[in-house]
Amino acid sequence: MSTPTRWAGVPLSDRRTERRALLVEAGFTLFGAGGEAALSVRSVCRECGLNTRYFYESFTDTNDLLGAVYDDVATGLGEAVEQAIDASADSIRDRMAAGIRAVLGFSSADPRRGRVLFTDARANPVLISRRALTQDMLRDIVLLESGQSHPDSNPIAARVGASMYTGAMAELAQDWLAGNLGDDLDLVVAHAVRLVLKAIHP
Repeated sequence: MSTPTRWAGVPLSDRRTERRALLVEAGFTLFGAGGEAALSVRSVCRECGLNTRYFYESFTDTNDLLGAVYDDVATGLGEAVEQAIDASADSIRDRMAAGIRAVLGFSSADPRRGRVLFTDARANPVLISRRALTQDMLRDIVLLESGQSHPDSNPIAARVGASMYTGAMAELAQDWLAGNLGDDLDLVVAHAVRLVLKAIHP
């Protein structure tokens, strides 16, 4: 458990920031391994070695913590997608492939990420609302890429295609994480890109 000397010399604001980060990491570990049933104030504090009073310093309840866990993982996903697209070639096909590969690769590199972002996000009310925001982020990326590559394309058709992509992306990620699509990521990405581009630019 926490000791009186653990935070010695650390400014109060930094202590709170560090303790919050420890709680979020503990929540990620527990939820990623055992789902919502594994998450309680006591289990989280036990996991990170903090007194339970520190939990309420940052969060009102475990749902509040779970939202922070999702936000943390989703931020990592967004950064991975943007970095992958920025490092790819200029064609929309290459950039779209880089983005899809980043989503699937990021989620499967640590199965706990996939559970937070896609698998359990279908049932938990907190994760459902957060998942909608992540889909908005992915849709905006698709629309931005589409507009830059095809400035004269029909904006309604592009938005319909982008919306279909973001909804289907979650289903694709779940199938990939479940092992239903084999283990050839390049092949899965190639099929996905072909279908997405056909939807956005028929």
